[in-house]
Amino acid sequence: MTTLALPENWPVTEKQARAVQDALRGRVVLDEPGPPPGTGRVTGVDVAYDDGRDLVAAAAVTLDAATLGVVAEATAVGPVAFPYVPGLLAFREIPAVLAALDALPGPPGLVVCDGYGLAHPRRFGLASHLGVLTGLPTIGVAKNPFTFAHDDPAPGRGSATPLRAGDEEVGRALRTRDAVKPVFVSVGHRVSLDNACAHTLALTAGFRLPETTRRADALCRRALQEATMRHSPTSRYPES
Repeated sequence: MTTLALPENWPVTEKQARAVQDALRGRVVLDEPGPPPGTGRVTGVDVAYDDGRDLVAAAAVTLDAATLGVVAEATAVGPVAFPYVPGLLAFREIPAVLAALDALPGPPGLVVCDGYGLAHPRRFGLASHLGVLTGLPTIGVAKNPFTFAHDDPAPGRGSATPLRAGDEEVGRALRTRDAVKPVFVSVGHRVSLDNACAHTLALTAGFRLPETTRRADALCRRALQEATMRHSPTSRYPES
């Protein structure tokens, strides 16, 4: 487990964070298809919080895209980097996620975020922000549609409908299991929307959520539990 130190000059106010979003948004690459689904490596990232102790734990889990077997995993724990502000959650999560990605022993390949990319009020969610900072291909697969409108997809697995902000398609509602609530897929960086949906289907062989997300979620929760035990005054574990 990596212990996180916040980057220098990390935004601390809403105004500063919005200025960073404005500066970086134009660097999102939308004209690359991304890696072929089912090939190479794919990494899921997720975070868990203990707000009472001001801690965040991030996990990065790399899978073989063909078999969905775990290739590598890493975690990072540290202080929450930014207050809770809707639309600016990336600033709370990215320092920990970057530390977890850096701790992996090999390249992550495509990165799947539990959240949004272009399907974000400012068109620059976690997946886009992370992609621009790292240069990696990224997608967002979220559990809900944020504030965007969509028609319900047909009940069969693989059915999809546009996720819209007015006339703009910012993502898709994608059915990953027959007659089960869809997930909400959006482009992060260096991946097309068609390919993002194909990757999501390839990663959801048995469950609604991608295997990358499921494994990263379990790992970051475990890392947070271990960290809070170390920080507890009644813990039998010493401070590291």
